[in-house]
Formats: sequence, structure tokens, C-alpha cells
Amino acid sequence: MSLTPPSDAPAGTGPVRQLSLFGTEAADPSLADLAGLLAGPAEIVRMGGTARLSVVVDVAWRVHVLVAELTRRGLNASWEAAGDQHRIRTSYTSALAPLAAAWLPGGPVPDGPPAVGEDAPRKRPPVTFHLNGRRLRLWLAAAGVAEPSGFRLHLGPADESGREPVGRALAAVGLPGVFLDAGADGSVYRISGRRRLARLAELVGDRPAAAPPTAWPPGPT
Repeated sequence: MSLTPPSDAPAGTGPVRQLSLFGTEAADPSLADLAGLLAGPAEIVRMGGTARLSVVVDVAWRVHVLVAELTRRGLNASWEAAGDQHRIRTSYTSALAPLAAAWLPGGPVPDGPPAVGEDAPRKRPPVTFHLNGRRLRLWLAAAGVAEPSGFRLHLGPADESGREPVGRALAAVGLPGVFLDAGADGSVYRISGRRRLARLAELVGDRPAAAPPTAWPPGPT
């Protein structure tokens, strides 16, 4: 059952951006866009012929944005408190089975509850993995953090094996990032430099109404 996200998010919209070939306006939203969440901290698990995607976020505005984005793609999404964080997850659905098959190790799909912890299959970007505006928008909404010199895009806590494919995908869309090893905040790619930040803003599109102005790349003035 879908739940109403926590309400601590400000209203407002960002500046209008020019259409980009790889930007959010280039095509309609699709389930393939969720690869952007999996490039970041999201996880996907399988059960029978279905799969569920989940992601833990740190602040409430991300819940508003991601629940809306998942709903736009025809998924039933809910959220729950996870300590001082928030866990967003979809229902199990066969619509996510192809995404799970692409990101999880091969072999027979298990029946019954998914494995957890060390026994859970580790996600890894498929060989065809790439980024575009819609995928980056979801990643930024889930785990992008502004800093004085740029933006940090956080990876998952056990994503070491996928960092190189993700780094190559960032570079391919004009966002070569600096990888920072796991620390207190986990592993990240840092995007910095005026030109690269302008490119990031172009790709991810207008700021969602729920996102604070300081949490989203500013558009052209």
C-alpha cells in the first residue's frame, strides 16, 4: 500500500533548461531509468518471476521525489522510517524482473524470500549500462549531495565492483568524476568544475518542487 511521504519539503520550481539529447526531456519515463538508482545506493532483489527495488535515503524531500518518479513509471511505491532515514521500496512485480536479471548474477531465479546480508547477490552494472538525463536525475534525487565545489553522487555501501563501469558511464556523458574511497559517508563520485556542473544541470533538468534550491544544480541565469 502506498503511503504519503513525510512533509518537510519546500515548494518551488527551478529554471527552465534547454532541451538536451541526453536530458530528461529527450524521451518518456521508463523502467529502464531505474538503472540510475542502481548506479547509486538502490538495491534490487528477486522472488520467483518478480523483483523489488528499494533505496534508503537521508532526508524527506528525496522520498517525495522518488515516490513520484516510481509512480510515474507505473510502480506501486511505499516508504517507511528506517531509524533517522527513510526506506523507499516498490512492490514485487514482474515488470522489474528484466532489470533484476540485468543487474544481478546469473543463475536460476530463487523461489521464496530473497537472501539478505552477505548471502544476497551483489548488483553489478550490465555491459550495456549507460547514463542519461533521466537516470542521472533519479541518482541525484536519491544520493546527490551539494558541496561548495560541486556535487557528490553516492554509491551503495558494497558497490566497489561496479565503480569502474559507473565511472565510465559518467565520463561518456561529459561528467568525468573523481572517485573517493569509502569513508564515513561511503564511496562517491565527485563532479566539480563550472563546465561539468553546467552539464550536470543540463542533463538532470529542472529542480523538483520538493527539493531545496541548494540541493539541486542551478540552471543558467
